[in-house]
Amino acid sequence: MHNDSEDYRAIMNTLAAFPRVVDGKHWDRVGEVFATDIHFDYGDGGEKQGIEALLTQFKEFHNRCSAMQHLLGSIQVEIDGDNALTRAYVQARHQGIGDKANAIFDTHGEYVDQWQRRPEGWRIVRRDATWSVFAGDASVLFD
Repeated sequence: MHNDSEDYRAIMNTLAAFPRVVDGKHWDRVGEVFATDIHFDYGDGGEKQGIEALLTQFKEFHNRCSAMQHLLGSIQVEIDGDNALTRAYVQARHQGIGDKANAIFDTHGEYVDQWQRRPEGWRIVRRDATWSVFAGDASVLFD
């Protein structure tokens, strides 16, 4: 028997680790948040799967930044046994690097994450990102 308050705390703590992993470019820690068999659509119209594909996507965009800050808020959590669903608003600031060091690109949207209890703990098995606001210099992330 599992305790919902313990599960809630574990899910919230794991979700809160995501920005720290990504903003710090701690690519070796992505598996602390996401399942190796993750399925995802980061709002670019492409359905992808696997933690290696996720790492490739993170690196493609985030290694173009000198600094980032992903803020999660208005988080809703639904737990159903060994599965859960979270919805979190995200605001992400991306600062350029090199000749774009003074450029900023902000994205606002929502992450809808499906979770499963795994032997290593709660992990995101599916992420769908939708974006509602883009502001600033998009060339920070996109060619």
